[in-house]
Amino acid sequence: MRIGFLGLGTMGWPMAANLIKAGHSLKAWNRSSEPVSRLAALGAEPAASPAEAAGGVEVLISMLADDEASRDVLLGQGALAALEQGTVHVNMATVSVAFAREAAAAHAEHGVSYIAAPVLGRVNVAEVGQLNILAAGDADGLDRVQPLLDVLGQKTWRFGERPEQANAVKLAANFMIASAIETMAEAASLAVGHGVAKPAFLEMLTSTIFAAPPYKGYGAAIAEERFEPAGFKLSLGLKDIRLALAAAEAVNVPLPFAGVLRDNHLDALAHGEGHLDWAALSRVAERRAGQK
Repeated sequence: MRIGFLGLGTMGWPMAANLIKAGHSLKAWNRSSEPVSRLAALGAEPAASPAEAAGGVEVLISMLADDEASRDVLLGQGALAALEQGTVHVNMATVSVAFAREAAAAHAEHGVSYIAAPVLGRVNVAEVGQLNILAAGDADGLDRVQPLLDVLGQKTWRFGERPEQANAVKLAANFMIASAIETMAEAASLAVGHGVAKPAFLEMLTSTIFAAPPYKGYGAAIAEERFEPAGFKLSLGLKDIRLALAAAEAVNVPLPFAGVLRDNHLDALAHGEGHLDWAALSRVAERRAGQK
């Protein structure tokens, strides 16, 4: 397929590279040029603007930072306007439910199918094409891009025909990941307070009753205090908790623990830890317990 790709950050670059390796034609744009140059070495066509990347393609894929960046690139810088009618845009970023609705309406006016397909998995999972893809939108559009999603992920989970449904699922999942980090941090501080070694406690926990990827991955990072380089920045975790709270308020769903998580993320940012990996949220519980 002829693909346009917007956003070559930590996750976007390996995803775009996998599409090229699978034999697809790809035009790429990124705010900074260095990732585009590296991708061009694999066979990508560099694009000077988002509109240029979107012109003449069958499918546009975007993996941008947030609502603001997505709105600016798609609407402000003309990527949507450059898409031909009948094409499909797959937005794989974590954005708000409100933006998903706004984007879906704008795409419908332009005659372009809009698919929301945020992902579960960190960069190492993206590199080997084993992401879990959470998708929603027009079924025909999804069917058309499914071969591309099969390159990027191990499974595509479909959640409905309204794009915002996929974004709601992603925000709910990230809320659960933040909750896992917080509960491990508090539980470990309890054990440490009684003289138990933090690594020993977390190794036991994540090898037995909580032997699931978020617990094992973040648990090991907490145990080893391995917070750099960040696989997913703590500041982005705060963004997602805020989006989850907004999505919940829109449908009158209380998320009391999400409020606690928001405040603990703010505590971490106040201590200059926003650039660290999400696992560094554990430092908040340790500071409160007098262990830092």
